[in-house]
Amino acid sequence: MNKQKALSMLGLAMRAGKLVTGEEMTVDKIRTQKVKLALVAEDAGKNTKKKVKDKSAFYQVPFVDCFHSSEMSQAIGRERIVIGVLDNGFANKIEELISS
Repeated sequence: MNKQKALSMLGLAMRAGKLVTGEEMTVDKIRTQKVKLALVAEDAGKNTKKKVKDKSAFYQVPFVDCFHSSEMSQAIGRERIVIGVLDNGFANKIEELISS
């Protein structure tokens, strides 16, 4: 996994305005089918993780939980545990970097 490159891509997406952060905002955007990739910190609470994972599964949004919250927060410049990627290009590239 190219973890560092994926985190850099997250930071770039944040600067481009293609992310939504926070549990409630991300879940709302998943419901409206605007989120293309949901990321949850691996150290997030089990209720938070379950809520986002279940919504992602129901609305067929890819779900990733392979980053620590400190890594995600440092990448986007805000302390967040849940992030939604709104752009197909960024979502596909991040998924590709994670799976490689």
